[in-house]
Amino acid sequence: MAGLELKNIQKTYGKVEVIKGVDLDIEDGEFVVFVGPSGCGKSTLLRMIAGLEDITGGELYIGDKLCNDVEPRDRSIAMVFQSYALYPHMTVYDNVGFGLKLAKTPKDVRDQKIREAARILKMEHLLDRKPGQLSGGQRQRVAIGRAIVRQPEVFLFDEPLSNLDAALRVDTRMEIAKLHADLGATMIYVTHDQVEAMTLADKIVVLDAGVVQQVGSPIELYQRPQNRFVAGFIGSPKMNFVEVAVEAIGPDAITVGSKDVASLRVPAATAGISVGDTLTLGIRPHDLSPANTGAIVGRVAIVERLGNETIVNIELASGTAWLAVLDGDQALRIGESLALAAEPAKAILFDAAGKALLPTPA
Repeated sequence: MAGLELKNIQKTYGKVEVIKGVDLDIEDGEFVVFVGPSGCGKSTLLRMIAGLEDITGGELYIGDKLCNDVEPRDRSIAMVFQSYALYPHMTVYDNVGFGLKLAKTPKDVRDQKIREAARILKMEHLLDRKPGQLSGGQRQRVAIGRAIVRQPEVFLFDEPLSNLDAALRVDTRMEIAKLHADLGATMIYVTHDQVEAMTLADKIVVLDAGVVQQVGSPIELYQRPQNRFVAGFIGSPKMNFVEVAVEAIGPDAITVGSKDVASLRVPAATAGISVGDTLTLGIRPHDLSPANTGAIVGRVAIVERLGNETIVNIELASGTAWLAVLDGDQALRIGESLALAAEPAKAILFDAAGKALLPTPA
């Protein structure tokens, strides 16, 4: 297996910059997820690693080898695409082994690799079937098996679950996580679904408009996002935001308030902040709870009762819409007033440029 190093990687189409100088180290055996909204450049970056897109600027190393001009077949990578790209007239056995056959791998070695991949993916019983006889999840397993038999140093996944229904997405996601644990291979996975990113990744790379916004573990990005974009993208449901004014500044906290939020003392970095400044307060829906004298009061607009929890859409005094995820089954009525308490230690303040004013870790 091998790690990767991206040094100031750039991609332009004419005058349009798509990837704007990405620097990234991926360790041997890591599961790294590129995540971001549609059009952020994550699939383009993956295709540049695969050799399917030319690199405009910068250097790409796979292991110790500079791979900017190396052909895809010589990069020791295998890619699983969003579309399964299976040959409909071939059996699963032949689809999985087709690349090996083209490479003139001896028949006995080819058979051994195909059956080992089928064992890993628990699809031995599917080897004689054709793609038309398989479910979407089974077809995706065949596509993954085709990658496994190549025994690459790096696996690349380009939104492999997007064509599956919700239940199959969960099942196949678990299979990919188990595959990584079993193979210990370096894997790079692209998705726009931050839940997939949170559950699969050792390390998440958040991209927006071709720029890396933050790199870190899932929990690090969830608890200590560096800017408002990352805070709003990571987490489901997404973080609530509202503008507030600085009322007081302490050595390690800022007290803020507005017509939406009663005075709230939030742990924060205070350098460069003055009383009267306008900041953005971010609180995650799961960090709100009903309280008779809560700091946040709104009108109930929508109630989703899921049994184990209740998701409430409330409208604040300013008209800002917030979500609260409340424990258990809450008997709330549309139109009634709801007071919510927030956990100040879990709230985050952002300056006018969107930078998180994160307190120094304890």
